[in-house]
Amino acid sequence: MSAWLSVTKAVLPYVSDIISVAVPVFTRRKGNTEESQIQILQQQVTELQGASLQNLGEIKVLAEQLKTALPLLEQEVQLVDAKLRRAGILCGIATGVAVLALVVALIALLSK
Repeated sequence: MSAWLSVTKAVLPYVSDIISVAVPVFTRRKGNTEESQIQILQQQVTELQGASLQNLGEIKVLAEQLKTALPLLEQEVQLVDAKLRRAGILCGIATGVAVLALVVALIALLSK
């Protein structure tokens, strides 16, 4: 779960750039003649192609960053899992010592 949180934090700064590139501002339709509408459509197609090429570049950069970040995240997850196991073992030992101390205290109280 924490790995996805780290990935989300790594990707979050780039979301606004991706959205701004992914939503191209098309040329408005101003002409009523068929020829002007064709020119406007061609310009809109050109703008869309430019936006998709820009998206492709941004996606490649993001994929490369994700490719380098994932092994590091997996390594961190393994370290955290090991620490969690150690903490669980220590918690079990502490519980055992506490129960033993409680039994000793009860025996001391009952023996008087």
